[in-house]
Amino acid sequence: MSPGVDLPPHPGLAGGPVYLDYNATTPVDPRVAEAMWPYLTDFFGNPSSSHPFSQEPRRALAAARAQVADLIGAGPGEIAFTGSGSEADLLALRGAVLASGRPHPHVVTQATEHPAVLRTCRALERLHGARVTVLPVGSDGLVEPAALAAAFTEDTVLVSVMAANNETGALQPVAELAALAHERGALFHCDAAQAVGRIALDVGGLGVDLLTVVGHKMYAPKGAAALFVRDGVRLEPVVYGGAQERGLRAGTENVALAVALGTAAQLAADELADGTPARLAALRDDLHQRLTDSLPGRVHLNGPETNRLPNTLNVSVDGVLGHELLAAVGQIAASTGSACHSGTHTASSVLTAMGLAQVRALGALRLSLGRWTTAEDIETAAAALTKAAAAQ
Repeated sequence: MSPGVDLPPHPGLAGGPVYLDYNATTPVDPRVAEAMWPYLTDFFGNPSSSHPFSQEPRRALAAARAQVADLIGAGPGEIAFTGSGSEADLLALRGAVLASGRPHPHVVTQATEHPAVLRTCRALERLHGARVTVLPVGSDGLVEPAALAAAFTEDTVLVSVMAANNETGALQPVAELAALAHERGALFHCDAAQAVGRIALDVGGLGVDLLTVVGHKMYAPKGAAALFVRDGVRLEPVVYGGAQERGLRAGTENVALAVALGTAAQLAADELADGTPARLAALRDDLHQRLTDSLPGRVHLNGPETNRLPNTLNVSVDGVLGHELLAAVGQIAASTGSACHSGTHTASSVLTAMGLAQVRALGALRLSLGRWTTAEDIETAAAALTKAAAAQ
């Protein structure tokens, strides 16, 4: 089977292990690299200047903004380019808190958020007098809307809940949570780094005010990202200086990376339309079934069975440690979610927040598929993991 719409093999993947770590980062699509290259060479002008060298960079920047906006149902003027998803999260959280003018603003988030959100929240407490409520999640990794409803105070200015978890793929009930936030007069931010391009998202239907888009999760280079900022939402800038990006992020725009993100967004829109999510879900389920059949009674799914990203499989295998299993399988490149400190592995904070026992969390494997994953890859990965697990 060929990946996607009969794509040629990716040069960075050829001859290497089976790549099942797309949630960590994606290979740059050659079409994205080709699109951005002229803006590193021929079209070098500053898009804010008025002479002829600026015309093509300015046009390309506007086109890229429109492509990103189209993917998520936004207007081009609602897209601010940033240098990373972490920066976009910082702009959203710090920007909303400082713009609120409250002496002790209250922020609500949840336990399995990305560190870019959780650590920003802690910085807001430390540096800006904010109060933060971190909601628990259930065994499926999802926030209960009732828990959010009970968390509001008169000073709540912002709720930040991700669209999809990077380890389990769990999809949060964003539209319901955003509606609750708006009922209480709070803004809603959604880190959609893992979801944009993998499932259909529409900022209008979701009702979000701020949404993070990350290029290297959707086949663009690292360093390309954006924040959707709904018209009328006020934020304190993250970088001060010129008027670039609606005054939210000063500095001459990186046109090449913006073009890369825009091209990646257009390719993602095409894939969503041609059924790629269903193709990946079928491959993911085949991998899960092969592991379950080959290791009867030993494989346990972590996270929701259905309400998750189509490309993500997180399983624990009884009797093994995830990092040791992957180290024994040279044919696969994947992750566990555990953290290694001075040679000692600790369980994933996402899985422990879901209530998983340490031994099960340490046995977890995070297997994420993508554009170049084939049926042959799944067969190879399942056989290698089964053989290694049976030997432990």
